[in-house]
Amino acid sequence: MSLGAYTLIGMENSDPGRRGFLRRLMAATGFTAAAAPAAQAQSATDREFRFLPGYARASSYKSLKQSSYDTTGGNRDAWPIGPGATREVFRADGPGVITHIWFTIAARDANHLKEIVLRGYWDGNAKPSVEAPIGDFFGLNLGQYVIYQSAYLACSPGKSLNCYFSMPYRKSARFTVTNEGKGEVGAFYSNIDYQTVPALPPDALYFHAQYRQASPCVPVTAEGPKLNLDGKLNYVYAETRGRGHLMGVTLGVLQNADGWWGEGDEMIFVDDETKPIVNGTGSEDYFLGSWDFGGRDGAIPFGHDQYGAPLIVAAERTGGRYCCYRWHGDNPVTFTRYLKHTMEHGHANDRGDNFFSVAYWYQTEPYTDFPVLPPVDERVPRVFSKS
Repeated sequence: MSLGAYTLIGMENSDPGRRGFLRRLMAATGFTAAAAPAAQAQSATDREFRFLPGYARASSYKSLKQSSYDTTGGNRDAWPIGPGATREVFRADGPGVITHIWFTIAARDANHLKEIVLRGYWDGNAKPSVEAPIGDFFGLNLGQYVIYQSAYLACSPGKSLNCYFSMPYRKSARFTVTNEGKGEVGAFYSNIDYQTVPALPPDALYFHAQYRQASPCVPVTAEGPKLNLDGKLNYVYAETRGRGHLMGVTLGVLQNADGWWGEGDEMIFVDDETKPIVNGTGSEDYFLGSWDFGGRDGAIPFGHDQYGAPLIVAAERTGGRYCCYRWHGDNPVTFTRYLKHTMEHGHANDRGDNFFSVAYWYQTEPYTDFPVLPPVDERVPRVFSKS
């Protein structure tokens, strides 16, 4: 990992499964908790005992959970959420770290993944640093369940939603879900695992997740060669100011016309608003596939640790649906002042398909200057064909 190998207090002493995953994830995101002075420098004796698994050694953090369990001792372990209502699903005072989020939802409305909005707040901020329709946050950007597994997000059989992004906070953390639909969410099940720690180091970063959409993207018409060097009309995944690093994106595409939607290149602006320093070779290449993911008659859904396209339906046809994700866990894109992550919608932005995305990143301060979330009716994917 390119940002250093920091560990949470006691994390080096945890099991090789989920806790081991969290240890590696925190190393990827540059996160660590403050240790006692005697533990700051690893002794020669400690190095001698690396053969001993972490779970066989003492741990010093405190592992906790907040859930929707029935506080009366019964079996009503979920919350109903009425139309327009907001439910607080997590609140804790810091310092601490959210290590895992699990939700599953029973709702009659077919669009509930687009109607329910997840928001996260750090250190008492009135505005969220995490804001997205709940389906989009978990990579289900077209509002339908898709079974897949990746390094940080997953959807399992039974429609369970999982997130393994590490989320440190210094003073407090708060998560809410809001039902912006017209019908009741009959049962919202929640389990959020977290840890309390003595302190966080100065370089611990705050997690962010920002939703954006273009429904539809506006195609650019041009006479002569189609050229795009400045990326001014690209689709924007996220734009932020501060210091941190980009961890990746999820993207849902609903085609409004036949043909291949993914001829556009990614362009990432880092500390310079005038020109991108990262220029890719095509959308399917950015998502680490190739050749239109197999083309009109050969596309096959796939999902891997750091990349995937777990949903491909009616490839390259009007109404075609794709869900894609790309993580930068091997090499998070660092920025010191400014970041704008963009992608062409078609070659030189010549297509007008529907894009729905979430960008995930870390930065030094809780950033809350997000664009206004579109209303529910605009978030539901619909084909806008010319015919």
